[in-house]
Amino acid sequence: MSIKHWPEQERPREKLIQNGAGALSDAELLAIFLRTGTQGISAVELARSVLSHFGGLRQLLAATREEFCQGFGLGDAKYTQLQAVMEMSRRYLHEQLVKETVFHNADHVKSYLSSQLRHSPREKFVALFLDSQHRLIRYQELFHGTIDSAAVYPREIVKAALINNAAAIIVAHNHPSGVCEPSQSDIHITSRIKKALALIDVALLDHFIVGEGQPLSLAERGYV
Repeated sequence: MSIKHWPEQERPREKLIQNGAGALSDAELLAIFLRTGTQGISAVELARSVLSHFGGLRQLLAATREEFCQGFGLGDAKYTQLQAVMEMSRRYLHEQLVKETVFHNADHVKSYLSSQLRHSPREKFVALFLDSQHRLIRYQELFHGTIDSAAVYPREIVKAALINNAAAIIVAHNHPSGVCEPSQSDIHITSRIKKALALIDVALLDHFIVGEGQPLSLAERGYV
């Protein structure tokens, strides 16, 4: 049955207008993006098939152009639209951080870091460089790989802090597995970074781990 024949309260667009985007499932949100299904398949059913194929929304958003366009009628047009939507979201969240003290609304920080890191297929280590009022100076990717095997050098973070004239720093990295629990390596490198920054009177405010759900704060766990 076509979506237009569904009860109005069950149609994704009407449901979003009435209850907000947060009330929709991943499949319903994707269906709105896809706009149409295929012959005999509604947009919601197509969205469910796409999510099942990729293993979830996070994996779909992290898909390469080749992976995205393999089937289901998803071509370059949909791929470029999705990339544009994701980039607009990142830029909006960046502007929000620039306008305010980062801890005025911690949710903005978490949302921004999630938009930057959650869908990356490889691990990235990044920093938010802040002024004395904890306003964002710069977001910078510093290292790539994994915390265990890639070089995460505190001295490079110190150097970047001096270049950006930062008074405080928030660091973050993602776990592509989606699991946010900190490893011993995460805890160890956090301690090393904090001690290195203290030598130049720069505060390490937090270290976030980004995976599924809300980013995990090592400061809240007592590790910063």
